[in-house]
Amino acid sequence: MTVKQISIFLENRKNALSELTNVLAEHKINIKSLSIADTSDFGIARIIVENPDLVQAALERSHYIVKVTPVIAVEVPDESGSLNKILKVLADNNRNVEYMYGFSGHKANSAYMIIRSTDIPETERVFEKNGIRMASEEELTAN
Repeated sequence: MTVKQISIFLENRKNALSELTNVLAEHKINIKSLSIADTSDFGIARIIVENPDLVQAALERSHYIVKVTPVIAVEVPDESGSLNKILKVLADNNRNVEYMYGFSGHKANSAYMIIRSTDIPETERVFEKNGIRMASEEELTAN
């Protein structure tokens, strides 16, 4: 079960992130999760939002370069070693994590990790086989 992540390419300059969040605010877009990566020349903001197709269109109308990418959201119980168990399952099954980032949702005693890996369908099968709970887009964006 994948979730749509929107990646937005930003110039690495003063106020670029503020300008992006201004566009999102103007369109009443609530960011559920955000990750920022940068180089000396540009940055990439990765976001999880409700209605990603509408958000993509709004950003493109505002002249942003965006890409929608399937990612997996796994639930991570709030207990010692939970993330390690998930990463060990991936390692034991030769799954590579390209990147990941976490956020807390509305559910008590757990958080979510957004994981981008090679071969998403196979990674989903590995998670299912090992009893690792994946969250739906609706679950992540519920209020």
